[in-house]
Amino acid sequence: MTVANDSIVNTNVITDNNVLLRVNDLKMHFPIYSRGIFRRYVTNYVRAVDGVDFFIRRGEVLGLVGESGCGKTTTGRVILRAYDPTSGEIIFNDDDLGPVDLARLSREEMRPIWRNIQLIFQDPYSSLNPRMTLEQIVGEPLRNYDTLSRSELRDRVAELLGLVGLRPEYMSRYPHAFSGGQRQRIGVARALALNPQLIICDEPVSALDVSVQAQVLNLLQDLQKQFNLTYLFISHDLSVVRHLSHRIAVMYVGKIVEIAATEKLFTDIQHPYTAALLSSAPTPDPRAKRVRVPLEGDVPDPSNPPSGCYFHPRCRFATEQCSQETPVLREIKPDHWVSCHHADTLSLNV
Repeated sequence: MTVANDSIVNTNVITDNNVLLRVNDLKMHFPIYSRGIFRRYVTNYVRAVDGVDFFIRRGEVLGLVGESGCGKTTTGRVILRAYDPTSGEIIFNDDDLGPVDLARLSREEMRPIWRNIQLIFQDPYSSLNPRMTLEQIVGEPLRNYDTLSRSELRDRVAELLGLVGLRPEYMSRYPHAFSGGQRQRIGVARALALNPQLIICDEPVSALDVSVQAQVLNLLQDLQKQFNLTYLFISHDLSVVRHLSHRIAVMYVGKIVEIAATEKLFTDIQHPYTAALLSSAPTPDPRAKRVRVPLEGDVPDPSNPPSGCYFHPRCRFATEQCSQETPVLREIKPDHWVSCHHADTLSLNV
């Protein structure tokens, strides 16, 4: 299966060949229907993703954080094309095809791309077919894309199980025989099967016990370093993202509000929402002093967001400009991007 020529974009779109993925003004609006006498009709839209911009370099881990319902998972699924985006560009710098706009591809045209973009699911219990053995689960991508003999497939599955810390003789067992942490390792092995260029990790440790979380995180980190993997790591847990990510993007009501290198984000905060988010995270040192940044009000309804900056109803620094003008994501320091009218004048470290 080949990709249509009109989906191959100009190589100038990704000026740096080191950039693997670039997302431009990505939107995913879900219709809200009401039922009339004869038919349903659209009355509004839920703006789950509402103009997201970011890029991921090869061999990099980009953490995507934010409150529940802010659009993190939807962003990952739109990139994977589980959802058809409302608008925007998803430029993927494929090794074979060059820069391709995934947003313009049909499901059939996405097939050769999917081998290079894999997903690690959040729930290790529901993401594995209980009627398939480990050999069938981990080997399924290989059967779909590669023509391997039976012995070659078994050897590859054994190799993948070994990479994630499972014994090769387990391949004849079914998922019910494994713990949650072991099941997530199986999911990791399946994601690695085709040597993908990009792995989307959708809160891969949130359903696990804390001690098991550390083991799986260390495994993901070791694999990333060993194979120079590229992750989009989605999580609501700042400590998890800080442990694994090279850069962090903070999301609020469908928009990116700040992107920076990991330690830079924690020490040189530029957006009021990032300051509030970091101040609410627990610290392992009980003697450490942290300034609590309270947030008033509730998270806006994504089907009826406020005008201007979506954060302005809860922001203590908001001005009339914030309620009228939508801020753009701009680079205010080298590789530090923020969407705030007053970022240049605020002091926000917590």
